[in-house]
Amino acid sequence: MEAKATFTDEDIKVLSSVFKILSEVSRLKILRCLAEGEKCVTDIINATGLMQANVSKQLKIMQKAGIVECRPAGLQRFYRIINPFIIEICNTICKHKN
Repeated sequence: MEAKATFTDEDIKVLSSVFKILSEVSRLKILRCLAEGEKCVTDIINATGLMQANVSKQLKIMQKAGIVECRPAGLQRFYRIINPFIIEICNTICKHKN
């Protein structure tokens, strides 16, 4: 099956930005965790095995990119994915790996 590229130069900039986000293993682990639903930082740390400083850093990057958002609740911060297409991209790539 031959695929035709229909994306523009502007689209290429967006794609590059998205794939930069998806190129970091820690961010992918966090996204996989958040795909189950909203989580606090402690839950993300426990689910991923990542250090707190790394989780915080990666969440800030993904928040700035518009992939996740933060909801403060008392002393905790809860994160959720606001761009569900990111998970679709990951699932699609994994389904078609060689």
